[in-house]
Amino acid sequence: MDCVHCGICLSACPTYDLLGTEGDSPRGRIYLVRALAEGRTELNESVVKHFDSCLGCRACETACPSAVHYGEFLTVIRDEIERKHPRSSREQTSRKLLLDLLTNPRKMAPLMVGAKAMNGLFGSKSGPVAMVNRYLFGPNAPAVPVPEEVGFTVKPLPEFTPARGEKRARVAVLAGCVMQVLFQRVNRATVRVLAENGCDVLVPRSLGCCGAFHMHNGYLDEARDRARALIEAFEKEPVDALIINSAGCGSSIKEYPEVFHAAADGDRSWEERARAIAAKAKDISEFLHELGLRPPTRELPKRVAYHDACHLAHGQKIRTQPRELLQAIPGLELVEFANSDWCCGSAGIYNFLQPELAGQLQEKKVTNILDVDPEMVVMGNPGCHSWIESGIRSRGKTIPVKHTVEVLDEAYG
Repeated sequence: MDCVHCGICLSACPTYDLLGTEGDSPRGRIYLVRALAEGRTELNESVVKHFDSCLGCRACETACPSAVHYGEFLTVIRDEIERKHPRSSREQTSRKLLLDLLTNPRKMAPLMVGAKAMNGLFGSKSGPVAMVNRYLFGPNAPAVPVPEEVGFTVKPLPEFTPARGEKRARVAVLAGCVMQVLFQRVNRATVRVLAENGCDVLVPRSLGCCGAFHMHNGYLDEARDRARALIEAFEKEPVDALIINSAGCGSSIKEYPEVFHAAADGDRSWEERARAIAAKAKDISEFLHELGLRPPTRELPKRVAYHDACHLAHGQKIRTQPRELLQAIPGLELVEFANSDWCCGSAGIYNFLQPELAGQLQEKKVTNILDVDPEMVVMGNPGCHSWIESGIRSRGKTIPVKHTVEVLDEAYG
């Protein structure tokens, strides 16, 4: 009801920009939600299609003069869709299989070893992995991102790393799901940079999946189960902050109170416990900025383009902090490119579920990046990292793509 249908959100919406249809705009989707709530329409294939096309990037929230909390009811309506709208068996299987693999490092790690071996034997576009991928997600399904370092098991980070120099804080790091398998190097850099900045760093093995993938894709009961487990584990650790290096995870944990508020069981005790963890949840760039970065001394004479991950810029309103951290590195030149805060098309598992639209957004993002001729591309989210890196490589370029904390780690030597 807060939406006045002014249309300012239209120019900020990537799917409206691509499709040009009212139903694929924030304003149109808000109208559909209201029509569903008032019984003026039903949850049919046409309505569901408009919500499936939404990236959940929340750029509309940044643009909205009425401060409509679009992300909150998108989460709820997607849960409603998965409960009440019958999808094909293939679609159900592909969604649940992807979510199960991405949120379970013990399953994902050996799969990546197999994928790397198969790609080496058959090529990434013609091998068995690609065939299964196309069967599940269609002919334009993206390639499975395979990290350089893979193993049948995930080597855990040290459970405790002491602060270097004067102790300034005691923090816990969320190792995550995808981060443990595809970006363990980012996790290691996170621990080192925090220790370098005077933090005692804990990486509790009991901190598991935060539920972000389930939350953003319409499986709220599963998301709440994972959130409860994470909250209970976190409550056992007396720390100043919970550090997250994945924008999607950080945004989700900060949204825990709303997720429990929307629960049908009405258990408000979990909502209060969720507020406590949300208050201590900090993106790594946000935390270092608030703490006060110990100046790096090693020069990095690089021309760097910074991409704003949606759940960092729009979900958590974190924009200047990572830029200022990067600018603190001697010799580094930060260059801005057009539409740096537009979604790259990854959007969690969106690039698998909507590969055509995701591919168009990837193309636009990579073009804008290459236009400023950077020597390095930096960001703070694993989905963006993999998707933009694959887009750059498809253009025949070998520009390094790194997380903000990796660049800081390098600058500390």
